Amino acid sequence: MQFADRLNNVETSAIRELFKLLGKPGIISFAGGLPSPKTFPVDAFAKACEVVLGHDGAAALQYAVSEGYAPLREAIADLLPWNVDPDQVLITTGSQQALDLIAKVLIDEGSRVLVETPTYLGALQAFTPMEPQVVAVDSDDEGVLVDDLTAKVGSGADKARFLYVLPNFQNPTGRTMTEARRAAVAAAALKTGVPVIEDNPYGDLWFDTPPPAPLTARNPEGCIYLGSFSKVLAPGLRLGFVVAPKAVYPKLLQAKQAADLHSPGFNQRMIAEVMKDGFLDRHVPTIRALYKSQRDAMLEALAKHFPDSNQQPDTNLTWNTPAGGMFLWARLPVGMKAVDLLPFAVDKGVAFVPGAPFYADHGDERTLRLSFVTPSVEEIHRGVAALAAAIKERQGI
Repeated sequence: MQFADRLNNVETSAIRELFKLLGKPGIISFAGGLPSPKTFPVDAFAKACEVVLGHDGAAALQYAVSEGYAPLREAIADLLPWNVDPDQVLITTGSQQALDLIAKVLIDEGSRVLVETPTYLGALQAFTPMEPQVVAVDSDDEGVLVDDLTAKVGSGADKARFLYVLPNFQNPTGRTMTEARRAAVAAAALKTGVPVIEDNPYGDLWFDTPPPAPLTARNPEGCIYLGSFSKVLAPGLRLGFVVAPKAVYPKLLQAKQAADLHSPGFNQRMIAEVMKDGFLDRHVPTIRALYKSQRDAMLEALAKHFPDSNQQPDTNLTWNTPAGGMFLWARLPVGMKAVDLLPFAVDKGVAFVPGAPFYADHGDERTLRLSFVTPSVEEIHRGVAALAAAIKERQGI
């Protein structure tokens, strides 16, 4: 069987391949990007299932419109902090499908696409089959650097089709774009005419203070906004959404119809039922509290096992302090590569994700992503101790 040429550049997910290492019993995993099962509102969904099937079960199990269940689209529009017409909301089968639809609608072979450094690996995988030229924009702890963004926009036929960003508690780094940087990025995008794809699966998972207003709220006609129910309700339902300008929406809808006709109508009705009466306002704070306690445990463990990190960053593991989300970003001592360290760490009972695959080019081989949301506090302490032992063994200490 002959495969399409465009698949030649599509690589197997480094993260999915990583799970093959995790079959060893007793592994403490800092690797997965999975929400904690403790946060899944099982009882609320059980009650919603009764209501949905009892009220209009036949309609819930029938084919449905491609745009999505109208009450759910209205609820999403009401949740967002700018004026959104429900007719601009498209329900997708997870926000990953939204990335795929955007790639199909906006990318031609050779199109310039701008991304952060580093960026979400799943986005790179969604864009790659369309054979774009993916250009990494220099970034720091506050987000993309505006001067480099402006320099890399391009012009004419080579002008960037869009800039893709995750401003809130980014996957993989956990960083958050500051208010000042958002204002500057929004202004630069408007001035250069480059659309912004704003992906926001983690924005509700803040620990102490909410993040600044979305980029899309500053220029709704120049942005496409992606959201997800995977991190605040349950990933297994596979529901996300896109908010698109009215000029773009019909094209995304056509791509959606071609992909799967519509996202599961039963699941949509379930989520709409669960969201009634302000459920998210009561439920999401419990997720924040859990994840904050687990982040704090990881920070405490790292400080204990790498006490000289700030004074001797070249010979120690260094890390950031995310203000929300699910991930912490770390960097190994000079001369070490995360992909080489991983088997040693697994042998000692802990796993992580090497950071290099998250870069569009010139991946930093010293970086790694640590997820703190699924292990218990006790497991976090044991896992960090194992990671420290693996690093010291590789250093010959």
